[in-house]
Amino acid sequence: MDNKKPYILVLYYSRYGATEKMAKLIAHGVEIAGMEARIRTVPSVSPTIEATEPPIPSQGPIYATLEELKDCTGLILGSPTRFGNMAAPMKYFWDTTSSLWLSGALVNKPAAVFTGSAAMHYGQESTLLSMMLPLLHHGMVMVGLPATESALINTQTGGTPYGASHLAGDGKNPISPDEESLCMALGKRVANIAGQLMKISNH
Repeated sequence: MDNKKPYILVLYYSRYGATEKMAKLIAHGVEIAGMEARIRTVPSVSPTIEATEPPIPSQGPIYATLEELKDCTGLILGSPTRFGNMAAPMKYFWDTTSSLWLSGALVNKPAAVFTGSAAMHYGQESTLLSMMLPLLHHGMVMVGLPATESALINTQTGGTPYGASHLAGDGKNPISPDEESLCMALGKRVANIAGQLMKISNH
């Protein structure tokens, strides 16, 4: 591993802001664990070929680069549900990562996923699982949420063993205390595991 300062890349796409709020909570969990969190997003895609996004978004985190993905110590990936799958902008981003796959740049790095949906049964778990697929192809080490997290057992809103989730309703539901706890727990867990893997690789 090089001498660059280690960081966890919290990479997300958010249409109405709920996934962005989760990303910030997850990043806080990473920082509580003593590691830098780097929050990034991806541009929207459009069915109109002529439509393009500016190279720098007008607000919020800047767009992720493949270089930042290559250099991260760990990754936490977030997207709202889209018919039980990740949103098209996030899928499009991963379709551009073949060079990293060919070089093995992400092999053995820890990764986790998070999502939100309008209703309880709108595909949170299948979305989380779909987001894991490209990460597994890249050789990343998947990190979930164990039952030792009491909020996972008690939640009446979001939260799954596969990753943090949020029941957004019409987009105005606040993140519940259990959802907040699980977002932060996921960030801490990825940061702690990344630190342990770094120690092993340095021996």
